[in-house]
Amino acid sequence: MLTILSIFLVCILILAGVLLACSPGKVIPFLDKSGKPLIGSISEKIHININGVEQGMFIKGKDSSNPVLLYLHGGMPDYFLTRKYPTGLEDYFTVVWWEQRGSGLSYSANIPPETMTLEQMISDTKEVTNYLRKRFGQEKIYLMGHSGGTFIGIQVAARAPELYHAYIGVAQMSNQLKSERLAYEYMLKKFRENGNKKMIRKLEAAPVTMTGGVPDAYRILRDPAMHSLGIGTTHDMKSVISGIFLPSLICPEYTLNEKVNLWRGKSRSGISILWADMLATDLTIQLPELKLPVYLFEGIYDYTCSYTEAKSYYEKLKAPVKGFYSFEQSAHSPLFEEPEKMKHILKEDVMNGVNNLSDKNEK
Repeated sequence: MLTILSIFLVCILILAGVLLACSPGKVIPFLDKSGKPLIGSISEKIHININGVEQGMFIKGKDSSNPVLLYLHGGMPDYFLTRKYPTGLEDYFTVVWWEQRGSGLSYSANIPPETMTLEQMISDTKEVTNYLRKRFGQEKIYLMGHSGGTFIGIQVAARAPELYHAYIGVAQMSNQLKSERLAYEYMLKKFRENGNKKMIRKLEAAPVTMTGGVPDAYRILRDPAMHSLGIGTTHDMKSVISGIFLPSLICPEYTLNEKVNLWRGKSRSGISILWADMLATDLTIQLPELKLPVYLFEGIYDYTCSYTEAKSYYEKLKAPVKGFYSFEQSAHSPLFEEPEKMKHILKEDVMNGVNNLSDKNEK
């Protein structure tokens, strides 16, 4: 027993040492061909006070005079995924990977839960926007939401269109309760087809309905079930552990404590606390019109935020310019799964305020 215990302790110490070695917490600069920091580039990890709470963000761009793009993450910050899935957004933008109130770099056990409201998150987003406008001397910036971040982002864009060149929704939420019902039905069908009796029993015991809502037992099943079927974070990601948890541990730009906070904040952040609001809101009714250009980027395999529901919302939505873009190889994250296509659309359509590459090419 002593030998086994000793081996176990040694393994723990080795693992801790590896994690520390992978966690210097320093941002990686952009380098030129000679290996020196690229002139004019920006690579920062900073904290600023937003509405009384210290909040962190990564700011990355190859030319700091480029337009600013503020990125709103979903259930948890996903900047760490750019190591495995480079987006290339920094080629055209100064990208701000802000980790919202209670999440990741912005996690604190001292943040009162009662401040985790939609109104507070909207206010925080506008404050960060104004900080960036002032710092980079730009009258307007671009706003991009992903997944749960679209629930906040599109409402900010609706209230303050004058602050943004355009709103970009990646895996746009619309009627999330209906989306969850569609996902439930799809997964049950697929598991019946492949004979996964264990998952069938679990899903049948936790049905999602339009009247009964989303049971807690289903929420526990949701992520692993979706990823096993290729309808989660990415179409090729089959496991939350290998696809998200392990990459979060080896990202060198976070300290070990910051990595722990990524996961501590997952269930206590403003985004997670807004889940009930997301399920209770039908954005197709609440926000039928926006006063700025709107672009939706949607993976055809996405059931986390339904592709078909996003498309239905888009068809009803009124905006000065709008574009809907289907990504044929993507599930929930076209920016990580098909980055070259996304960059091309951003450069040719979004930055020029047109929709020439849109699925329907609506004028």
